[in-house]
Amino acid sequence: MKLSEIKKHLKSLDQIAFLLPNGELVPSHFHVTEVGKITKHFIDCGGTVRNEVVVNFQLWNADDYNHRLHPEKLTHIIELSEEKLGIGDLEIEVEYQGRTIEKFALEFDGSNFLLTSKQTDCLAKENCGIPEKKPKLNFSELQTGNSCTPGGGCC
Repeated sequence: MKLSEIKKHLKSLDQIAFLLPNGELVPSHFHVTEVGKITKHFIDCGGTVRNEVVVNFQLWNADDYNHRLHPEKLTHIIELSEEKLGIGDLEIEVEYQGRTIEKFALEFDGSNFLLTSKQTDCLAKENCGIPEKKPKLNFSELQTGNSCTPGGGCC
């Protein structure tokens, strides 16, 4: 999800809820302690230099169980970060404390923001000797077109 999308969704909400991949809600007294621009400048295993830039939200729970972050307040925090940090309409990455700091992608289901699992991947498979996956086909999906059929006289 991009920054413009979360701002659009926040306008339609009375409250904010984040749902973890395991189906549990982030406790409703969460804080957004950081909104930042993260730049990753790296080289992949094939030798290609790459740059990734994302907007990062950090969610945090304290012992202030009556705290609630309202959509208008989060919108204000986002707009302030856009102004002060020069953040553009980038993809959002969310950090949340699990067994360690976990990073999630973000989606929206119409009422909740969904923290979705991210996966590692090789960006240079052709240089690593990793074979390209071939699609699995079922014989029933193959086109028969001009093929021979029993009793068709083509064989």
